[in-house]
Amino acid sequence: MDRADIVTLDKRHVWHPYTAMDEYIAKTDPLVVVRAEGPYLYDADGTRYLDANGSWWVSTLGHRHPRLVRALTEQAGSLPHTSLAGVTHEPAARLAQELVALAPGFSRVFYSDNGSTAVEVAIKMAAQYWAQNGRPRRTRFITLSGAFHGETIGATSVGGVEVFRDVFGPLLFDVVHVPSPAEPAGWEHAFARVEATLREHPDEIAAVILEPLIQGAAGMQMYAPAFVRAVREATRAVDTFLIADEVFTGMGRTGARFACDLAGVVPDLLCLAKALSGGLMPFAATLATERVFSGFGGGRERALYYGHSYCGNPLGAAVAREVLAVYRDEDVLGQVARKAPKVKAAFERMAGTIPGVTRPRALGMVGAVDLGSGGYLASGGWRVYEAARRRGLYLRPMGDTVYIAPALNIPDAALDELLAGVEASLLAVASGRT
Repeated sequence: MDRADIVTLDKRHVWHPYTAMDEYIAKTDPLVVVRAEGPYLYDADGTRYLDANGSWWVSTLGHRHPRLVRALTEQAGSLPHTSLAGVTHEPAARLAQELVALAPGFSRVFYSDNGSTAVEVAIKMAAQYWAQNGRPRRTRFITLSGAFHGETIGATSVGGVEVFRDVFGPLLFDVVHVPSPAEPAGWEHAFARVEATLREHPDEIAAVILEPLIQGAAGMQMYAPAFVRAVREATRAVDTFLIADEVFTGMGRTGARFACDLAGVVPDLLCLAKALSGGLMPFAATLATERVFSGFGGGRERALYYGHSYCGNPLGAAVAREVLAVYRDEDVLGQVARKAPKVKAAFERMAGTIPGVTRPRALGMVGAVDLGSGGYLASGGWRVYEAARRRGLYLRPMGDTVYIAPALNIPDAALDELLAGVEASLLAVASGRT
């Protein structure tokens, strides 16, 4: 099938995520990706694109890493799938052991199949724990303005990006929104609201849920580790839970194993997905402390009645184990430490030299700038997208925010190419030449 035929079928039948479909059908010439390798995507027309966002933040080891492909192929040859209900298998058991070794303070791993469900199960764990352990009024959650925790109704309820949640308002449960610590007023202002809410309503709050250090879908908004530390102490003071949604920030993105490590904090529940399976399989995990787990013993009526058909899928578990091995063997965190200063310097230079480019920020392998303050639906970033595409880069802006979140092991030459391409694209848009 040639490229034009694929696009015709796509526009006739496929409903794309986060896409105004009438505009897409009428105007968009989509990338038609036929293969991928390392940091690159290849279009059916022969064009090669640098994947600047790791295909929505999942391909932290690049595309088709040979060790991950081999692990997937070998597992498929023996056990592609079995349920985890009254059944176990080696990949799930060994991966759980490796995850709790990687994340001291946790002892239990609950598997699911994407970031939204990793968060959804954390919400249910927190709510059910208090319901059956003497604090049944604890049904509310504290969350941040600009938060994004996924697409299920529970995850949407604790979200704070208005365009993603407002239309579903009648379906969502009540939460307490506090200001983002990334806002100009500073993290102290946001923390004061968290602390006051916990102090005034200690018997109502089941948990505080955070994206530690980077609020991704809010436009790569970054804030100080001190906020996470302060929230951890405040939750301890009233003996309630902290949920860390590290679906985006976990697995080395910030330069540490988990963003919580940069704050020196161990939450009660830790949500992982995306990078966990290296972009090969939908796979997720929610890590729990022994305290949380122990609150579900004592009879069948106290069990966590939650799960998915693909919970602990052997293919995903085998790939995730190999992801952890590659991180160790290829010193991925060391690679991030070496490359991160280059990302930070490049984005600061762009903001310092290109008219209209503001608020440079970077952490680990994430770099971002703003072209305005129009929010998620603004179009400034999409002009840069078009300019970048003509230069062989695949960016995916968020409104007026232009960012990169490439593979953590991106080769140095490719990273140089990416940073130079982003700078050239911003310059072209700023000068009216695309």
